Amino acid sequence: MAARADAPLVLVVEDEPAQQQVLAYNLTAAGYDARIAATGREALLLVREDAPDLVILDWMLPEVSGIEVCRQLKQQSVTRDIPIIMLSARSEEGDRVRGLDTGADDYVVKPYAIAELMARVKAALRRQRKAVAGQILSYGGLAVDTEQHRVTLNDTPLHLGPTEFRLLLVFLERPGRVWSREHLLDKVWERDVYVETRTVDVHVGRLRKVLKAAGGDDLIRTVRGAGYALG
Repeated sequence: MAARADAPLVLVVEDEPAQQQVLAYNLTAAGYDARIAATGREALLLVREDAPDLVILDWMLPEVSGIEVCRQLKQQSVTRDIPIIMLSARSEEGDRVRGLDTGADDYVVKPYAIAELMARVKAALRRQRKAVAGQILSYGGLAVDTEQHRVTLNDTPLHLGPTEFRLLLVFLERPGRVWSREHLLDKVWERDVYVETRTVDVHVGRLRKVLKAAGGDDLIRTVRGAGYALG
């Protein structure tokens, strides 16, 4: 079952193959795009390549522990806002407190009911969407007031068309994530009408032109054969 192009990306960091399969199956069935990492080191690499919308993170992992993965993700500005649900067989209160203190947004003790975990995933993503709405999104001197629809670069107001504004919001929600043209079509145009992927290139070009005219660096990176990313 293939995930929709605009499906939230959930990274499952789990070294047990049986648990990987169960989680990937249920996430995909629920409409999410599920990716798997078997080690902490692999998880950190995958997050840098394509920042997920949520991470399901096992505590006990080879190479780099789940606690250390969580700590590193929450220390970096690009990844600190990604919700993390930590899975652990450690059920003591002190272990739960340690996991949450490290930055995990939720803590689930093994064995768990898959229905409960899926409900927690849904709730975490819902909270994340609410947090983004009405806040100031910023990156590299660029700031967007999502409620007032105001955009500034180094405090200089920018005037964007509605499509460029929506495009910029997508980039700012996940700096560093590489968005394919198909993903951007779904997120920005919502596939309501037939739009060619070339249209994405045109609007990215317009957005770049406005940023450069305001004296900014080229903040939007072209990833050959993949798409575009902010930063």
